[in-house]
Amino acid sequence: MSKAIQITAIKGMNDILPPESARWEWLESIVRRVMAEYAYRNVRTPVMESTQLFTRGLGEVTDIVEKEMYSFQDRQDKHGDADHLSLRPENTAGLVRAVAEHNLLYDGGKRLYYMGPMFRRERPQRGRYRQFHQIGAEALGFRGPEVDAELILLAVALWRELGIQNWRLELNSLGQPDERREHRAALIAYLEAHADQLDEDARRRLHSNPLRILDTKNPAMQALVEGAPQLIDYLGDASRRHFEAVQAILAANGVEWRINPRLVRGLDYYNLTVFEFITESLGAQGTICGGGRYDYLIEQIGGKPAPAVGWALGVERVLELLKEEGVHILDPVPDAYAVIPDAAALPQAMRLLNQLRALGVAVQMHAGTAEGMGSMKGQFKKADGSGARFALIFGADELAVGEVTVKALRDGAGAQTRQSLAEPSVWADILKSTA
Repeated sequence: MSKAIQITAIKGMNDILPPESARWEWLESIVRRVMAEYAYRNVRTPVMESTQLFTRGLGEVTDIVEKEMYSFQDRQDKHGDADHLSLRPENTAGLVRAVAEHNLLYDGGKRLYYMGPMFRRERPQRGRYRQFHQIGAEALGFRGPEVDAELILLAVALWRELGIQNWRLELNSLGQPDERREHRAALIAYLEAHADQLDEDARRRLHSNPLRILDTKNPAMQALVEGAPQLIDYLGDASRRHFEAVQAILAANGVEWRINPRLVRGLDYYNLTVFEFITESLGAQGTICGGGRYDYLIEQIGGKPAPAVGWALGVERVLELLKEEGVHILDPVPDAYAVIPDAAALPQAMRLLNQLRALGVAVQMHAGTAEGMGSMKGQFKKADGSGARFALIFGADELAVGEVTVKALRDGAGAQTRQSLAEPSVWADILKSTA
């Protein structure tokens, strides 16, 4: 019989295992708490959507749609028709689709957030994977600059709660469509006049998406883009007032920023305020959170016109940044470990353990083998390795009088007492790690 070929995970799609998974749970718990403090409520959308949602919402000439989406044709129905589907490369379009489809804005604006996996066919590297995870906050139905500022302050509050300090905030305004059209014409004329300096990617984008040329990472084009017309110079009075109001609120809250005229973001749906949080600790993948206002997206995908603003952060990048900054996250350990010398004690022991768990005590039970429960020495070694603060010893002598021995494994190691099996509620609190 031939040896079976081992099946491994798809390149760029990673397993998240203990103890690393504890870091994810810790991050997610803080996100939920901070979102609740700002009155944002959770939304969960499918990981697969109609391809048309992304081509219409993100823009057909964006890198995501052109190069990176996992798209395929579904099976044909009885009429021979088949839908074109894509794994979501980001979640704003899906969230907006859900809001429009279920008419969530019928009674006013909504503050929402999401967490989950996204998919892009990229070359895997540190902080950039084919299955990656985002956390996003979106405020829909609100037109004022105060909501732009609120979302930025929400991200700042999250960095503070996580213990992240090495970040900077960059702002820009993309204005409104008519202002962008005027700037676009001037930008194309400028770039055409310097066509000999454009690289292949810039020449391809010159007439389809010239704004993205300003975000080039090509060192040879930096001087060219520095001299290009700046969109901020084409803003009308209303756009300027909106942008200035956002900055005034940030200043009043002690948040520092710098204006980056080249900040355009990678998706077509943005208008007015755009922003990014950037760190120097992660090299090329330095953007840990980005977003902005997208007042026309809901209408673009078939909903009733409504303003909106939001951001998304990369979970993998934030976790990498936490490591770089030395933020220590403890792996959760049980409060107690049950040492069971004889399998005959299992019914009584497991009854007590379930009673303790109901009282909020985390207990790990020793599991035996076909040969028996194992030696006491071996069980105590596993108890110590578990990180538990106490061992619960279900010896024959203890059980004969309806008791269990509680032995300290950390503070006051070796000290032990006997406690009643019949009244765990009286002594359970001594086991809790928070006690």
